[in-house]
Amino acid sequence: MKLISWNVNGFRAALSKGFQEAFYDLDADIFCIQETKMQPEQVTTRFDGYEQYFNSAVKKGYSGTAVFTREVPMSVTFNFGTHTDEGRAIIAEYEKFRLVDLYVPNAQRGLTRIDYRMQWEDDLRAFLTELDKDKPIILCGDLNVAHNEIDLKNAKANVGNAGFSDQERGKFDELLAAGFTDTFRYLYPDKTDAYSWWSYMGRAREKNVGWRIDYFLVSNRIADRIREASIYPDILGSDHCPVGLEIDI
Repeated sequence: MKLISWNVNGFRAALSKGFQEAFYDLDADIFCIQETKMQPEQVTTRFDGYEQYFNSAVKKGYSGTAVFTREVPMSVTFNFGTHTDEGRAIIAEYEKFRLVDLYVPNAQRGLTRIDYRMQWEDDLRAFLTELDKDKPIILCGDLNVAHNEIDLKNAKANVGNAGFSDQERGKFDELLAAGFTDTFRYLYPDKTDAYSWWSYMGRAREKNVGWRIDYFLVSNRIADRIREASIYPDILGSDHCPVGLEIDI
């Protein structure tokens, strides 16, 4: 099975920047996107052979997630706990696993939203741990954290900044310790210069001054089924690029 995840930084904008071509070229069984910035009725585009599910924020033009899937899920639910207003989670249940598509809140400049981010992380971990008791999980999305120094170009200059604070990195440690595997690092523990997001400023993408903040995680008990974990930096259309997972399940 092949899965793709991509923060498109506005789905309507992405559709005008080659999203459809990339979608079909990547040929995924399940294609997840984040930061759709839209309401479902604002896009009429359909993708042949796929069911599609949108979870939009109450606030228009903000946040949002979507899942496109060839196989019809047994069930699809939105959000978890009290985090219901920003369209940040879609959970699709299949026979052998659950898919969780996430757009994790940004802690914001100066860590002004760090308290909410910490509560989100704790609630998410509890939610996933409970789900994992029933079926293994494949989790993907923009998790808005570079886990270790290897995951961003200028680590020392960004210590304490949003996305590389001790608090956020610590919560990622806790999530992995709760029974989950970072699929890319499982296959490529020492690979450098592998990023999924670049600032629009200072020709960062051209220089590959980036961050790896988009992930596929899986339950530890299916980690041995991972066949490939990919990053597609040459696919444009957003400040993020797609990331992928191939897994036998």
